[in-house]
Amino acid sequence: MARITYIEHNGTEHVLEVATGLTVMEGARDNGVPGIEADCGGACACSTCHCYVDAAWVDRLPPKDPMEADMLDFAWAPDPVKSRLTCQIRVSDEIDGLVVHLPERQI
Repeated sequence: MARITYIEHNGTEHVLEVATGLTVMEGARDNGVPGIEADCGGACACSTCHCYVDAAWVDRLPPKDPMEADMLDFAWAPDPVKSRLTCQIRVSDEIDGLVVHLPERQI
């Protein structure tokens, strides 16, 4: 399990324990966190699970692969450094304490 904090655009925080092996998107979806639509269910095909990774975590996550980087071009207001698709971040002990900020809206 890893503790992940999802912060809505309006500042509302959701602190969740997410099982190892799931994705950050699945943790949000399964717990009803508003702001993660996940239309494609985690196939990296829609960019509706876009988030901004907290600055303290940007360099601690595995890098974006080319498919994720391409999909982020379709996200709402992407940030070249902080934007990630939550379906592409696998939960592990190493990301315990991760903080993600959700955009004002998805695409």
